[in-house]
Amino acid sequence: MVVLHADMDAFYAAVEQRDHPEWRGRPVIVGGTGPRGVVSTCSYEAREFGVHSAMPAFEARRLCPEGVFVRGSMRRYGIESKRIFEILRRFTPLVQGISLDEAFLDVSGTERLFGPPRKLAERLRAEVRSETGLAISVGIAPVKLVAKIASDLAKPDGLLEISPEAVPGFLAPLPVRRLWGVGPVAGARLAAAGYATIGDLACADAKQLEALLGAWGLRISKLARGEDVSEVEPFREAVSYSEENTFGGDVSDPRELQAAIIAHSEAVARRLRNDGLRARTVVLKLKLARRVAAGPHGYPLLSRQTTLSEASDDGDAISRAAFDLLARADLREPVRLLGVGTSNLVGRSGEQLGLFAPEAGFERRGRLNTALDELTRKFGTGAVTRGSIAAPERAALSHQRKRGEDPG
Repeated sequence: MVVLHADMDAFYAAVEQRDHPEWRGRPVIVGGTGPRGVVSTCSYEAREFGVHSAMPAFEARRLCPEGVFVRGSMRRYGIESKRIFEILRRFTPLVQGISLDEAFLDVSGTERLFGPPRKLAERLRAEVRSETGLAISVGIAPVKLVAKIASDLAKPDGLLEISPEAVPGFLAPLPVRRLWGVGPVAGARLAAAGYATIGDLACADAKQLEALLGAWGLRISKLARGEDVSEVEPFREAVSYSEENTFGGDVSDPRELQAAIIAHSEAVARRLRNDGLRARTVVLKLKLARRVAAGPHGYPLLSRQTTLSEASDDGDAISRAAFDLLARADLREPVRLLGVGTSNLVGRSGEQLGLFAPEAGFERRGRLNTALDELTRKFGTGAVTRGSIAAPERAALSHQRKRGEDPG
């Protein structure tokens, strides 16, 4: 297998610098601008000041007071992402989008069309730059993990190819945190056990790693040797759809929570309809404002779910179910984050018919949703909403590729 990992360089910030020539060469920081705003991405000029993704916006302002701080536009970034993915699919249909700005490509067997993998990658990078004015870095390797690391090391605006025989030597000196799934906690445990580099793990006894980390220890032992059996999966089925936001300030007012529920429910329902799906399960996620531990995960998290009597792709049905879940949560303290999700998905055409006639207004809601979807496709997300319902403020822009979301 020959895998490419293609990753746009500082994507959102690069789009802003391209569209605003006066910002080129200046530190550009894109993300939430409210009191709980978070940096989504920043230009390489901003990184020289120590700014990085996921950093609180107030900290970024302290480090880089002269920076250009931009809220950003998910609609514009989504349109650019769509253009970029259309370019990627010229080279292979096997494209697995990881986020709006990165993807894996399986280019095995494309030599007769495009030449060796490096030549293909050079052409891909040239076409992205020519047609979008943006830079993309590419890693080439026999497995996804190594291709991802190679593209990271090739940044900015670079290309790095790792041949099969070079994989062990390439991985060996890298820190264990480069492996998928090795976060701060696991990294600290491995370091305490004497495993500082991927090479240390590759030489370790698999049974010792299993004793230290359980079955996952065997998994990272294989990854450390470059044995990544995961394939490029362009057609993975969706298992859930969700929307969430962190509020600019702690929220206690039920009306504000309900407004967020409605906005998220309508967005989830629209994505379900775009993909021809309905959901049987609705999930409400609430992160309380009370801090109980240090770090971003130091807030109590409540999750409630319910099963609908019939699968639905209607925002009103989803929001009503979420309202019931909110009431059942019996909140006694402010909320920091709220999310609405759906799961237990079924295809619209394959759904079993109910025994009873649809409730009053069902067909009218269906016609209304169809009209709203057409307006959204024509004028963009947020062009038409329920009266008095505004989209909730988000702490940061997402890089996630949301199924069913039309960026155009």
